Amino acid sequence: ESKGESGSTIYTDGETLEMLWQFRAQLRQDSPELPETVTRLTAPDGSVLYLVGTAHFSEDSKNDVSTTIRAVQPDVVVVELCQYRVSMLRMDENTLLREAKDINLEKVQQAIKQNGLMSGLMQILLLKVSAHITEQLGMAPGGEFREAYIEAGRVPFCKFHLGDRPIPVTLKRTIAALSLWQKARLAWGLCFLSDPISKEDVEKCKQKDLLEQTMSEMIGEFPALHQTIVAERDIYLTYKLRQATRCVESPSDELLLKVPAVVVGVVGMGHVPGIERNWDMELNVQEIMTVAPPSQLSWMLRTVVKGILMGMLGYACYRVGGGLGRTLLTLPAVQSLIETLRHQPPDPAGPL
Repeated sequence: ESKGESGSTIYTDGETLEMLWQFRAQLRQDSPELPETVTRLTAPDGSVLYLVGTAHFSEDSKNDVSTTIRAVQPDVVVVELCQYRVSMLRMDENTLLREAKDINLEKVQQAIKQNGLMSGLMQILLLKVSAHITEQLGMAPGGEFREAYIEAGRVPFCKFHLGDRPIPVTLKRTIAALSLWQKARLAWGLCFLSDPISKEDVEKCKQKDLLEQTMSEMIGEFPALHQTIVAERDIYLTYKLRQATRCVESPSDELLLKVPAVVVGVVGMGHVPGIERNWDMELNVQEIMTVAPPSQLSWMLRTVVKGILMGMLGYACYRVGGGLGRTLLTLPAVQSLIETLRHQPPDPAGPL
């Protein structure tokens, strides 16, 4: 520390970092009063995780996230997102509302290119469900994650991590786990989803007892769906959260001290019980990151589905008239979709 010509105090970079570190320590509350949606877990080295259970279309959940981060001034914030959904953190609410409602041909072909035919179509159906909820509530998805991203940026030294398993892996494992009949039933249910949803219904999703009852009903209908979409992601999220709860280094120049970390995790309330169960267990993440190659029968069925889709497209062009049909076939979007379907990998180990 030294005095400048004007008499003001000048600090070195190390001193500035130390001051910010001390400032954050003063803001951090030792025994904060947190929302009832927050679960506190501790690691063997003394690090602490504050796990915020949220409903994904909830204003109250956004407030729970901001309250928790401001109170505990964390070293790391981890959210239930993967790199394929990270764009929602930087979009404004209006853009997200528009994007969530707009499911067009371009999105369909992009999903198929990225995930394969069956997984891509499943992703589109899930987007349709999200669009239905968005339209019912007039609220864009992921508000609690954007809140976490903003608040983390205001905390000195705070890092922001993505904690969810990549969505292509989840989709492919889900498709592989379902029988053909289950796939048809699930697709039918998602296609014709029309039940009204209120903000009160969304808030009920934060009640653990009601949520566990809903989960039990879903397990009875689609046990494989619960395994790949919920249970396996519980394991992956727990693994990422435990990685984040490691001792951090103090920026002091005199002595580099390792101190227990404070972490805030932001996940859907449905994942909280699973994370609590897995917290002290040995986890094998590699096991849930692989996709078993489909059987020969599965590959043959997929080939038949591609042929049917291309046949339907050709018949539609024929029915609307030769001239118009040829015009439609020259459109870049239609050509791209045909090429996507035509060049799906025939290798049984390829995308599902």
